[in-house]
Amino acid sequence: MSELFVVTGASGFIASHVVAQLLAAGHRVRGTVRSLAREETYAHLRALPGAAERLELVEAELLEPSAFDELVRGARYVLHTASPYALDASDPQKDLVDPARRGTENVLEACAKAPSVSRIVVTSSMAAITDEPESDRVLSEADWNEKSSLTRNPYYYSKTVAERAAWDFVETSARSFDLVTINPFMVIGPSLSPALNTSNQLFADLLGGAYPGIMRFTWGFVDVRDVARAHLLAATTPEASGRYLCAADTIAMRDVVELLREAGYGDRALPKLGMDCAVGDYVVKLSSYFQPRGVGSYLRTHVGRVPRYDNTKIQRELDLAFRDVRETIVETVKDLERWGHVKPNAEAIAPASAG
Repeated sequence: MSELFVVTGASGFIASHVVAQLLAAGHRVRGTVRSLAREETYAHLRALPGAAERLELVEAELLEPSAFDELVRGARYVLHTASPYALDASDPQKDLVDPARRGTENVLEACAKAPSVSRIVVTSSMAAITDEPESDRVLSEADWNEKSSLTRNPYYYSKTVAERAAWDFVETSARSFDLVTINPFMVIGPSLSPALNTSNQLFADLLGGAYPGIMRFTWGFVDVRDVARAHLLAATTPEASGRYLCAADTIAMRDVVELLREAGYGDRALPKLGMDCAVGDYVVKLSSYFQPRGVGSYLRTHVGRVPRYDNTKIQRELDLAFRDVRETIVETVKDLERWGHVKPNAEAIAPASAG
């Protein structure tokens, strides 16, 4: 009989790909969603190959004590992906930190009561590694974000608090499982659902004229399909342990804009004004104080900085090969067109000439 995997937040961007890959590998999946009444949020999961035979969807609320006790019973692996993702929130404690930390603790407490569970994989983030990358320092799994707070990069703070809570739990509680965390950078790629996720929003904004100029931002990217694969490998590789930094490559904003022009999107409202200089950094930092608090703190801590990191652990121990993120960027934009988040290329919709 195939193994039973529990995937929390199954309808999410990353989790949907996790579910798809699990089903493709022949496994049984029990996925949690916030509301079974909202079929439009998980219809794409029902449509996956193998879903009719091996996918069970159940309703679960992250903050409800004991909500996962029955859900994880009988499962060997639990992949906890559910966590809010937003740079800004009106109440960071309530909207970001509490769901991230308490949700993680609730899942771990449930697994501690289920002898069948042998491993939990928690979706953490590069946000738990750093919130202000230093261009002259190479980051690794040994690094922890020690700067974020409720007022400084609150999303980053929520991911750090949640992951620390997970490691504290396994160190202090009686349990039959071990813990592995996946720490991805900005996750992009084709979506299995029509919802527009926060990371892919970047490209819709670039094409839609949301950026006044080319600023000195350098992003670390990883393909969502590689992140999903990392979760499966982290669960099923017996030797897997600890944290895994999951990032493929870094690309400057100027290079992303040029890539999109070369891919045929030069007729869009891509930024042209060169602001990737010291003066531009100053303008970004000054204007950040007129942005929502979370967005503003992100701008101030990332402009002018080039993240550097060592991703050899995940490649060596999980045998994970990363896709070329430049190809992923183009795929992502085409997928945004498919879902109607950006307008199709003019040549793709032009009427055929009479002949």
